[in-house]
Amino acid sequence: MALVGGVGGAKLAHGLAQILAPEQLTIIVNTADDFDLYGLRICPDSDTIMYTLAGLVDKSNGWGIGGDTTHMLGALRRYGQDTWFRLGDQDMATHVLRTSWLRAGCTQTQVTARLAAALGVRPQILPMSDEPVATLIDTVEYGELAFQHYFVRYRWQPTVKGLRYVGAEQARLTPQVTAALAKADVILIAPSNPWLSVAPILAVPGMRAALVARPIPRVAVTPIIAGQAVKGPAAKLMVELGYLPSAAAVAAYYGDLINGFVYDKRDSGLSFPALRAVALDTWMQSEGDRVILAREILTWIEGF
Repeated sequence: MALVGGVGGAKLAHGLAQILAPEQLTIIVNTADDFDLYGLRICPDSDTIMYTLAGLVDKSNGWGIGGDTTHMLGALRRYGQDTWFRLGDQDMATHVLRTSWLRAGCTQTQVTARLAAALGVRPQILPMSDEPVATLIDTVEYGELAFQHYFVRYRWQPTVKGLRYVGAEQARLTPQVTAALAKADVILIAPSNPWLSVAPILAVPGMRAALVARPIPRVAVTPIIAGQAVKGPAAKLMVELGYLPSAAAVAAYYGDLINGFVYDKRDSGLSFPALRAVALDTWMQSEGDRVILAREILTWIEGF
């Protein structure tokens, strides 16, 4: 089972999907990035995972659909709209169907399964909860911002003072997530942003306790290489929240949630005395790199 959010998480999930049978891979995806725009429910992390596993993702960005057009956004601009959030025309079909099915009474878990199956995605993708959760970012420059305003509209440049996961207290583990937790023989935290992608998943009541209770390998993969994030604001955010931007700080942040840690070979000088740890090449620059990393992680875990 993999806990995933963002582009880095999607890349590792794709690597795992190339070497595991579909029934061996369950992906728990962050939904605290989800929001409503133009009356549509948009789920960026779920869609990034889905498009990546379906082979549809825009490879230059790591999100959206490759080759998509933006004629609808052009039409919205004619009406005077500020189209700060890019929505591709093909991508719109996903949002239209999701919104329609949710309004018809389907759960987000059911909708995600239905969309993924239609795209030929066979590993199970599970939203962290069917109840809405929203990440809010408290910034120096603009006060509290909704996640997509911070991340997309302001290109994650505002200085972060704190984070809230609104609605997490009311969220519940779904039966599907509970079943996946019970049968998992490995728990892998992808190289996703620990605060923006993984922490919301862990904020669902019962999630962290259920993970820690499993006497199995619980391994995190660093999103930080030589003090920098491969993509996104992880390193910048760590500094603003008072952490040293390093793989060691990421491991310490996860604490007893993990009993194993994968860090990058470029950080070979680091040590993790309380954990089983291994240094691998975690920078996934190609699809082949994803498969190599996934295989090396699973081979290492076999020796636990």
